[in-house]
Amino acid sequence: MRRQAATVRVARWSAQHPWRAIGMWVVFVAVCFAAGGWAGTTEATGADMAIGESGRATTIVDDGDFGEHAEENVLITARSGRLDMAAAEAAADDAARGLSGLADVEEVGDPVPSRDGTALLVPVTMAGDPDGASDRVGTLLDATAAVQRDHPDVLVAQVGGASINKGINDQVADDLLKAEMISVPVTLVIMLIAFGAIIAAGVPVLLAMSSVGAAFGLAALTSHFVPAVESMSSMVVLMGMAVGVDYSLFYLKREREERRDGASHTRAVEIAAATSGHSVVVSGVAVIVSMAGLYLANDAVFASLATGSVIVVAVAVLGSLTVLPALLAKLGKRVDRPRVPLLWRLTNRAGPPRVWPKLLRPALRFPLVTLLLSVTALGALALPALDMKLKSTSESDLPRSMPVMRSYDRLTSAFPSEGTNHVIAVRAAPAQAERVRAALTDLSGRTKDNPLFANVDTPVIKVSADLRVTTLHVPTTAGVGTDEGADSLDALRTTLVPATVGTVSGAEHAVGGGIAENVDYTDNLADRMPIVIGFVLLLTFVIMAVTFRSLVVALTALFLNSLSAAAAFGTLALVFQHSWAEGILDFRSNGALVAWIPLFLFAVLFGLSMDYHVFVVSRIREAARGGLSTRDAVAHGISRSAGVVTSAAILMVSVFAIFATLSLNEMKQMGVGLAVAVFIDAMIIRVLVLPSLMTLLGRANWWPSRIRRDPESPTTPIDEHSTERLPTVVLPRG
Repeated sequence: MRRQAATVRVARWSAQHPWRAIGMWVVFVAVCFAAGGWAGTTEATGADMAIGESGRATTIVDDGDFGEHAEENVLITARSGRLDMAAAEAAADDAARGLSGLADVEEVGDPVPSRDGTALLVPVTMAGDPDGASDRVGTLLDATAAVQRDHPDVLVAQVGGASINKGINDQVADDLLKAEMISVPVTLVIMLIAFGAIIAAGVPVLLAMSSVGAAFGLAALTSHFVPAVESMSSMVVLMGMAVGVDYSLFYLKREREERRDGASHTRAVEIAAATSGHSVVVSGVAVIVSMAGLYLANDAVFASLATGSVIVVAVAVLGSLTVLPALLAKLGKRVDRPRVPLLWRLTNRAGPPRVWPKLLRPALRFPLVTLLLSVTALGALALPALDMKLKSTSESDLPRSMPVMRSYDRLTSAFPSEGTNHVIAVRAAPAQAERVRAALTDLSGRTKDNPLFANVDTPVIKVSADLRVTTLHVPTTAGVGTDEGADSLDALRTTLVPATVGTVSGAEHAVGGGIAENVDYTDNLADRMPIVIGFVLLLTFVIMAVTFRSLVVALTALFLNSLSAAAAFGTLALVFQHSWAEGILDFRSNGALVAWIPLFLFAVLFGLSMDYHVFVVSRIREAARGGLSTRDAVAHGISRSAGVVTSAAILMVSVFAIFATLSLNEMKQMGVGLAVAVFIDAMIIRVLVLPSLMTLLGRANWWPSRIRRDPESPTTPIDEHSTERLPTVVLPRG
């Protein structure tokens, strides 16, 4: 007898010792969650995400001791029409008095009117470490709100880095709660339709939620080594709910099928572990390997998202192989209780499938025509991706449903120097400090009356305590990701800075700021993208070739996955680079996609596609081993796996689509991209492209290995590399 797979041995132990397995899982989740809460999360800083020349500018600035504190601003504007300056000054006086007495306030400056007289600005310097200012700014916001209540005839708002960060954090928390509140009942409904029984529907959801909880704790721990970005928490929920339920669905469906065919509970769990359990491992490894490719991008955002995804997928796989068999063994037949009468009859209907053979008929009868038409249609959908533009997220891309961002818009309109700034950072010997200041003053003067820059009366120059580092803020009227912004950066880097600061002997200089960071980030992506894509393609090819022992199957997987990913990218460009869908998805288009989204989606999609591809192709291979022709094997494999794959696809599309309703643009784009790709992969690829392509290839699908026909298929043993039961296996009872 062959040595049993590790998945079978683990499942048998769990099934024979269910309370131990369940208890160990509960302890594991609790310890992970508690440890993460105790350790806290380390968030990525500007230095962590520094890239290129803008990264050098950040390093130079961090090297200087400016005695800086977080800066906030109380903005006073008219509700409509002209600003009543007397009323504004009264509100400013009250704001100064209210804020001056707070422990978190270092200093309150004198009110500054705008040039056009439309606003009054009260600068506020916070006390303490600027890195933790967003955690302490709440008391300032409360004081500002009190001033607004006392002066209802004017608009009083607070704007600054700390208040914007707090607004973003609050919005992310609200979005996460919204995603959880919607995704859990939606997932339960889909599982109820898939299984027709309440307990069976609840088991995958419970396992997925526990996996997400454990992953949150582990992600917090790892953030001390790989700093976390704001989107990581959303990514853990998104991936965890999708793959956690998906893996349990495959396993539970197979275990139920074996029990229905007469196997005992333990034996059914063992067979499910040898087949669907193996599929879960292959899929999980594929996702983890694909996500690991993002580390090659040398970027803090990708590293953080990859870490969160790898952790939650690994935990979901672990739960599917350990605690899920224990739950199934302990529940036994009770897993199918209580039954929902109509749904139970629909999901447990005996006999061959009826709908899917009809859907597959065009691909099986006219494979060449079907393949050409479907590939052409998907290619047309992918065409907009050729005009895909990338842009890093900036303040202008944040949702205006956040009150602080509406206040930010009023601030930058009245005080342009408070908007987008280039940062010229210079490091030189202390003896050169005066020459550096003179050069920066000259540089500021050269930007006056230049349409690429905003005019200021006095240049904003700061010098470190040791006179080694000097900075100049050069305001611009252009935004991040615009052609005008890139032109202003180019003017500084190629002409203005070399002609001024560049003449100071021994001075090291760099141009940073939001515009520079966006340009350097997208340039780095362009350089690293071929490396990441090559890594993902190579590892996907290896995994598929090893799993199926076929180079053709591996190449087919690359072609099909690339096709669905390209169509998803085309859809993203069509939706988010234009304004026609703004009302539908509640966003404001900036004419570009978030810079990290396409490469991240590429890695995720290649991993998730294994869920369906491994499952379906394994059933096709089993049918071919049973003696069916390629055409019949394709029809049999896809039809017999249609129920579970369709349920899994509907689940993933539903969970991903929920994220398209969240506030932040990156979450919307990620949700739409993943939902479209999964839908295309599970429905169009599986119904049209895959069957027509495999029918045309015939026996060449399995090259260089051969399919060994076994006329005694009823006695053929379970194939450990398969994800489903062989067509006519008969197992004894007990």
